[in-house]
Amino acid sequence: MTTPHHTVGAGARTVICIPGWFGSSTGWGHDFCGLLDTDAFTYVFADYRGYGERKDVDGEHTIDEMAKDTLQLADELGAATFCLLGHSMGGSVVQRALSLAPDRVERIVGVSPVPSSGVPFDDDGWALFSGAAQDDANRAAIIDLTTGNRLTKRWIDAMVAHSVQRSTREAFGDNLQAWAKTDFTATLDGIDVPALAVVGEHDPALGEQTIRATWMQTHPSAELEVMANAGHYSMFETPVALVTVIEAFLKS
Repeated sequence: MTTPHHTVGAGARTVICIPGWFGSSTGWGHDFCGLLDTDAFTYVFADYRGYGERKDVDGEHTIDEMAKDTLQLADELGAATFCLLGHSMGGSVVQRALSLAPDRVERIVGVSPVPSSGVPFDDDGWALFSGAAQDDANRAAIIDLTTGNRLTKRWIDAMVAHSVQRSTREAFGDNLQAWAKTDFTATLDGIDVPALAVVGEHDPALGEQTIRATWMQTHPSAELEVMANAGHYSMFETPVALVTVIEAFLKS
């Protein structure tokens, strides 16, 4: 039985897409998915345990578990090699999957990616983020903060609603610990595959400065693209520009 997932396209090259903390396999935005090159690629949108189509699946909710589930999905799909695309927390997961199976991963793309070293927080930041598992107002505040306090409340509320509907509060809470507190950077030493990081100019948390100090150091030959007029959710904010950059990299 294949792990539940959503597929867009039927191209020869497989791209497994791993969502962010607030996302799911259906949380990438209609515009983004509708713009993908479905002739060149098969995009496979996955869910974590406790999220989306796997909301009723128990798990440990660790980065290692998420990465191993990603590789298992690739096995089930019969994909000997594949590309990995991860948003935010998914950026951490794709790097861990790369470290576990470097001979199978053709390229990696991180959209506002969490570094392999995790993310440090001050006390106020941790209170805001750790409270989001139970308090939906915290989720709204986080989305507003990470998109530069510039987007409509209606969109933010829809993002919060998706998160609440498409994940359990337990998995959501556990996953914060996973992406913020896990450091597996040493496991990537000596692994060099083509890598791209895409960040939004209005993302104060995982923007250009942070990614240059983390992702670009871990992947020395990586490319970095800064999305104008985007924050942490460029698949919603600037979908045409994001798809253009990602697919140019995957095809290069």
